[in-house]
Order: sequence, then structure tokens, then C-alpha cells
Amino acid sequence: MTSDPRALIGVLRNSHDRLAGLVQPLTPDHLRAQSYDTDWTIAQVLSHLGSGAEIATLSLAAALGGRGQLDQSAFPAIWDTWNNRTPEMQAADSLTWDGEHVQRLEQLTDAELDSIGLDFFGRQLDAAGLVRLRLSEHAIHVWDVAVTIDPGAVVSEDAIRPAMEQITQLFQFVAKPAGDSFRVRLRTTAPDGDYLLDVGESVTLTDWADGSEADGEIRLPAEALLRLFYGRLDPEHTPEYAAEGIDLDRLRPVFPGF
Repeated sequence: MTSDPRALIGVLRNSHDRLAGLVQPLTPDHLRAQSYDTDWTIAQVLSHLGSGAEIATLSLAAALGGRGQLDQSAFPAIWDTWNNRTPEMQAADSLTWDGEHVQRLEQLTDAELDSIGLDFFGRQLDAAGLVRLRLSEHAIHVWDVAVTIDPGAVVSEDAIRPAMEQITQLFQFVAKPAGDSFRVRLRTTAPDGDYLLDVGESVTLTDWADGSEADGEIRLPAEALLRLFYGRLDPEHTPEYAAEGIDLDRLRPVFPGF
């Protein structure tokens, strides 16, 4: 697991810069167009990222010193404020808040990074965990915007591994097996990976081990597997892949997205 917080902050900086490059040329009409998320316009995705940056800034302040507790009481007021902004304000303010949050992380001393601790729904996050939490959401929502401009857009390469590390810790919340049961070997490229996805009453992803058994095998780019887990691998946005014994269509309903 990626444990260097400064390296993760650097990836988050790259993701912010990519977002800024995508958003700054957008017209008012484009901001009001639907994003990849069918429930949100592009401006609403940016609003979500902006409110997330504001919440992440509060969480960082609480986490410094190692005794932080996630306080959700302030969240509804933050969301209401962002929802009441115009699309143009949501876009502009999102970039401002997002940039300031990344800059605050970049300015932390080594001692401050070492002191970070946040109780996040029963999980204790250190500096790397806190940044990874923000980065994974950020990279995926940047793709939600990017793919409306370029249908061939992909998640930034440097964000794939940390985002994968984050989402696999949340399978109990995002995976919906709905009575299906199967085991599939998943082999990825860029970066290389070899996993066993076990779908039953619960869903787990473990490293493939010699002697493991599976109902089939799928080989695909790691970026595509990441988007599958986030519910963003519809047939129109699926790269070439190889399957034996089982197909992606059986996996897609397990990960409906969020």
C-alpha cells in the first residue's frame, strides 16, 4: 500500500491541475450539461469536489495532533451552501477550494504529517490514509468531467494504484452481489496485478495465490478494473479485454457505482 504522504500529495496536485485544465475553458452551457454521473451536471460534480475540499480541510485541521474525530455535524450546512451557488460559482469556487486544500497539504511539515490521526468511521487514518481518501474520490470525479469532453478519457495513471487501494477497503459498502456467487481471476496491466475476486454473501479481492480456483479469468487494464469497482465501466467506455469462462457483464451489477 502506498504509504508516502508526500508522494500522494503530489498525485493529488496533478489531479487538481488536470481538473483546472478541464474546467477553465468550459462554457456556461457546458457547466449545465450532464456529467458521466446521470444524477449530476458537470457543475454539480464540481460542487461536490468543492464541498469535499472544504470538508477535507476541516478534517485535516482536526487530524493534526493525532486525536481527530470525523465531525459530520457541519456537513449539511456546507452542502446547502454549495448547492445554492450558481453553476458558474460552483465551478470557480471548486477550483479555489480544491487548490487551497492541496496547497495546505503541501505546506505541512514532516512533523505535522507524522502527527496526523483521524478516526474515520472506526478506521484510524494516518497522513497517507487521509490523502488517499481524498485522492481516490478526486481522481474518479475528474474522470466524470473529462469523459464528457473526450469519450476516450481515462483515470490519471499515477492515481490508479492509490485509488485501487482505497476502493478495495470499501467493498462492504460499494459491492452489491444480489445473490450471485462466483470467483474470477482478474489480471491487469499498467500496473500489472493478479487478483481473485470472490463474490458471495460478501465481496473480497485478494492477491491470486498458486492453487486458487476460479470460475473464469478476465484480463484488462488496471484503469478499467478501477472504474469497474466505481461503477464506471459501461460497455461504451470499456477498453479491449480478454475473458474466459466469465464475462464483464456478470461483474458489472456487483458494482453499481456511487
